[in-house]
Amino acid sequence: MDLEVINLKSKKAGKISVSDYVFGQTVNEAVVHQALLAQLANRRQGTADSQTRSDVHRSTKKMYAQKHTGRARRGSATSPLLKGGGVVFGPHPRSYRQDMPKKMRRLALRSVLSGKVRDGELKILDKLEINEPKTKLVNEILDRLGVEGTAIIGVALSNDYITMASSNIPGIKTTMVSMLNVADLLSYKMLVLDVDAIRRIEEIWDKKESDKKEEKAA
Repeated sequence: MDLEVINLKSKKAGKISVSDYVFGQTVNEAVVHQALLAQLANRRQGTADSQTRSDVHRSTKKMYAQKHTGRARRGSATSPLLKGGGVVFGPHPRSYRQDMPKKMRRLALRSVLSGKVRDGELKILDKLEINEPKTKLVNEILDRLGVEGTAIIGVALSNDYITMASSNIPGIKTTMVSMLNVADLLSYKMLVLDVDAIRRIEEIWDKKESDKKEEKAA
């Protein structure tokens, strides 16, 4: 698959051949949905807790006589029916973690990347670099690219200038492409990459590249 490459002035700079296995995948919505739910569940701390009637420190003495009061029959003050009593079926610390096979996680990520290409939400630059950490420079680049709303700027290697310059822009997130995940890609509309970032993505998630690594290791 060939994709268009533009420069920082938003002019055509040629085309780049990318892996169909990564960027031309048929979008598997079921796997993407499962991966998203698993990722969001794994973010939960699971520390919510409540006191049962055995945890509440109140008198266990019978509140008043069983009969002849004309009132309800009350036992101890820890009853869930009373204010300050225990909680019935309340939350307790637990793990919300969901495990997902590695192949399914990788398929979900490839599906989302392919969806970005299909929907025209991927911008590829020949080279993404700035000489100083100024927000104005990144804003100008995004304006030229026609990026409106939210976007992820993916870089092959950590770039302090771009990270600092984009940190003040609402709705813009800069990350290394090795840290891309389904939740972020679905939360941000546009994805901005340069050629180096594309090659890094293929190196990580392209089946052919991973096969080559295994052959070398053997």
